[in-house]
Amino acid sequence: MNEDIAKTMRSLEAQIEYHSKKYYDEDAPEISDYEYDMMFEKLKVLEAEHPELASPSSPTHRVGGHVAERFEKVTHPVRLGSLTDVFDYEGVRAFAEPLINENKGLGFCVENKIDGLSVALEYVDGVFVRGATRGDGLVGEDVTQNLKTVRSIPLKLTEPLPHIIVRGEVYMPKKVFEKLNEKRESEGLPRFANPRNAAAGSLRQLDSRLCAERKLEIFVFNVQLCDTPLPATHSGCLDYLRTLGFTVSPDFEVCTTYGQMIAKIEKIGALRASLPFGIDGAVIKVDDLALRERMGDVGAVPRWAVAYKYPPESALTVVRDIVIQVGRTGVLTPKAVLEPVLIAGSTVSAATLHNIDYIREKDIRIGDTVVLRKAGDIIPEIVEVVKEKRPPQAREFVMPEFCPSCGEKTVREEGDAAVMCINSACPAQLHRSITHFAERDCMDIRTLGKALVEKLIENGMLASVADIYTLDEQRLASLPGMGELSARNVISASESSKTQPLSKLINALGIPQVGEKAAKTLAARFVTMDAIRAATEEELAAVNDIGPVTAGNIVSYFATPANIRVIEKLRECGVNMTEPQTRTGSSLEGMTIVVTGKLEHYTREEIEDLIVQNGGKAASSVSAKTSLLVCGENAGSKLAKANSLGIKVISEQEFSELINE
Repeated sequence: MNEDIAKTMRSLEAQIEYHSKKYYDEDAPEISDYEYDMMFEKLKVLEAEHPELASPSSPTHRVGGHVAERFEKVTHPVRLGSLTDVFDYEGVRAFAEPLINENKGLGFCVENKIDGLSVALEYVDGVFVRGATRGDGLVGEDVTQNLKTVRSIPLKLTEPLPHIIVRGEVYMPKKVFEKLNEKRESEGLPRFANPRNAAAGSLRQLDSRLCAERKLEIFVFNVQLCDTPLPATHSGCLDYLRTLGFTVSPDFEVCTTYGQMIAKIEKIGALRASLPFGIDGAVIKVDDLALRERMGDVGAVPRWAVAYKYPPESALTVVRDIVIQVGRTGVLTPKAVLEPVLIAGSTVSAATLHNIDYIREKDIRIGDTVVLRKAGDIIPEIVEVVKEKRPPQAREFVMPEFCPSCGEKTVREEGDAAVMCINSACPAQLHRSITHFAERDCMDIRTLGKALVEKLIENGMLASVADIYTLDEQRLASLPGMGELSARNVISASESSKTQPLSKLINALGIPQVGEKAAKTLAARFVTMDAIRAATEEELAAVNDIGPVTAGNIVSYFATPANIRVIEKLRECGVNMTEPQTRTGSSLEGMTIVVTGKLEHYTREEIEDLIVQNGGKAASSVSAKTSLLVCGENAGSKLAKANSLGIKVISEQEFSELINE
């Protein structure tokens, strides 16, 4: 019997470790929070019932994830612990009533449990000096520069306190999350699973500009450390933090009875769907800070607080039809048209089905009754099909062989889930293709914004990206809201963009899986548009960081007559089709070089450009073909692999000396 129980516990440990890594370290959860919580709870119960079988390395003994190698490590002066979860009101009663009986008039602060990424913010003399993720509770990641982009984090407090560290939850507002997912879907990128996943991924961007674009926010909910005397209660501290300039945990309430706590939890639950931010529960905390200090912690978990977790809401509905949406990059995305149903506070009538593999895996058919749930309380997703309710006339869905928008034949590369239309003149892709073409990292036509593009398409002035260069200034000026000056600025910006390098143009064309970095690589290797067009799939796949799938996409793109017509029209309009030769030396001729660790004198992009300019190849991973590893601070697995393969490792200074010899 004990053998079976031990086997179950080991299995649960392995599953929890796997899903914990997917959730915390990779920001790519595969199961819902509820499923994870139930798994975790089952292991805790078994460990309590059979302590002799508990593993010293059980995931119940630690908090959160691991520190990523790409950020500096930060040791937290005060541990950032986690909370004990309860899943029913009896769990709340078991926590609160003994404390109420022992401490007459004791207050409990009940507040929203924000679904985001926990961070510590440190201030010296009232100035924000450092911010770090929770990590494993003891050691986190230094993400100061990214946190400085969060508008609700004050860079300077209203009082110059000598030293204070506060804890908060960084989150992505629901509207921002929805727009981000719409953009990712239109670009053929996978949608984020939930706002927490999106916030975590954003905060871990190496480029703080990318983090700033995600418009993250924060609620501060605790004082971790402070040299200055504080109010005697948690609620008093929240009020004080607000006066310092922090946005604190919203709509908290101090309750003195079990009944008041339950009423507040139910009130938060009722408002859950209408809140502009995501929550995954309600937190109940002892309000008296002195009592909290006396109660202490059990390992990483405080005795003075619990988190009530709301059950996921689901509903039954019927798949009336499955239709196709065509995104900017040409990805054909199936979408379920549903019988409208009320779920998590809003009426849902559609759900994204991702791709044909997803439909086949869940065996979703037109006419099926399905279980619908909102992932992260926002994205409607079909959880499963109720097979016993399947009608005889239920129909299997087949992906179209031809694009429903333009009629061009669709393609699906081997091993790729996406079915695509690669006609750049496809009407369904037109608006997104043109706005992408004009973006800063592409042709940089800043006067050509989304609203103007829409107006130009509506008035028949743009049918492809090439039409940007044949716009008539007088007709442009006659459009509502334009005028002569605005029209002149658009024409001028368009003319200036003709001199952009080939790499910018390649990125602007929106070839599937060819972004800014791949475009630079292609332009540096082939130099002219004609050379890229003439390259075979094998020649393209041999280029560093391109690979067989991307190579296939490039060949398919240039094999589509409509795309060639656009390129030839761009050429006729005087758009540059070559890459300037910026090579400054040959000291790295024939070398394949990898860069790792935190750099002091270069950005990653700058050092990779220098490698190419001096005749070398900039690679992203270490292999037996690597010639050199340029190593900054806090290097991790790449350094270890280089050492194991006997690859020469040099510093930034040595790299500078090498290219300046």
